[in-house]
Amino acid sequence: MRREDKEVTDMTKILKILDSCTVCRLGIYDPTNEEAYIVPMNFAYQMKEGKLFLYFHSARRGRKIDLLSRCLRVTFEMDCGHQLIPHDRPCEYGYRYSCIMGTGTVSFLSDPHEKAAVLSLLMKKMTGRNFVIEEKATPSVSVFYVEVRQFSCKAQN
Repeated sequence: MRREDKEVTDMTKILKILDSCTVCRLGIYDPTNEEAYIVPMNFAYQMKEGKLFLYFHSARRGRKIDLLSRCLRVTFEMDCGHQLIPHDRPCEYGYRYSCIMGTGTVSFLSDPHEKAAVLSLLMKKMTGRNFVIEEKATPSVSVFYVEVRQFSCKAQN
């Protein structure tokens, strides 16, 4: 990271940023035209044994799923806390924000119990409410997670 003064390494602060972000952008490689496909998605997360896992749900078909079936390595970015910092001189304006960026590997869930648990976790993240998702509701969606290989966190306060 070029601006080490903006780097966030305290895990309590990182978790607070993860809680504040509502959208995670996945970058998926498209080998057909050799470019990245970036898709914004709602997400949930868990820390397990010091590793970060990001959870997503999706339709069972479409470009995103097609691309992920060919290449499971992804990049991601999420940001929050946006606020313009005005100044009298244009070049002195600033911007408050926090962001997390990284890479990881996708795995798809097939077990209805695991899918239901992740869907409940996603609903909790999005709404703040606890929902019980029934296993019979899971066949109509894809549920996958990114096991994060590496990430960095940055904030301008």
